[in-house]
Amino acid sequence: MSAALKLELPSQPKLISVEEYLAAEEKAQHKHEYVGGEVYAMAGSRNVHNRVAMNFLARLHAMLRGKPCQPYNSDTKVRIQMPTHTRFYYPDGMVVCQPNGPNEVFNDRPVVIGEVLSKSTRRIDRREKREGYLTIPTLTDYLLIETEKALVTVYHRTPEGFVTQVYEGLEATLPLDSIGVKLPLAELYEGVDFEAAKRDEAAEDDM
Repeated sequence: MSAALKLELPSQPKLISVEEYLAAEEKAQHKHEYVGGEVYAMAGSRNVHNRVAMNFLARLHAMLRGKPCQPYNSDTKVRIQMPTHTRFYYPDGMVVCQPNGPNEVFNDRPVVIGEVLSKSTRRIDRREKREGYLTIPTLTDYLLIETEKALVTVYHRTPEGFVTQVYEGLEATLPLDSIGVKLPLAELYEGVDFEAAKRDEAAEDDM
């Protein structure tokens, strides 16, 4: 009679519940995003990324002053309830017209979301996050903002579904009709040295 063989299977990572994630995130020193029970630490950002993100929020804040829709910075999460799981992301910026309660740490109903692209996040922003963001019923515009040139790709909701629109050059103006704003790319990229940004990223590639 042969002895039974015991198969050693690799242990599966423990999935974290939404409640566990939110509780841990309140105490965490660094931000983490959450996708269906798995938690991912967020990487730091280059100065050019932060400048563009700040310009985006500053312009929106000025244009929306005194209006119902208001911008939120990257310290506020957005919750996405997918058919099979829940996600939490920290967008670089978003505009919300129906915010959650003042003591909540996330919003469910953004109208506009902007992500400033970097080498480390480009694939996730263009694929995984886009997939999630475009399921949000209230979302009208998802902006992918480049840092090495004046170019913004917008996924804009139409009655037939989302369409892709590209705005390029400092002379271009990006309309966000759902919140009554027109965003000049010259203001979005104010103070950005594109050549320096390209050199810095090329230097990182050589390291």
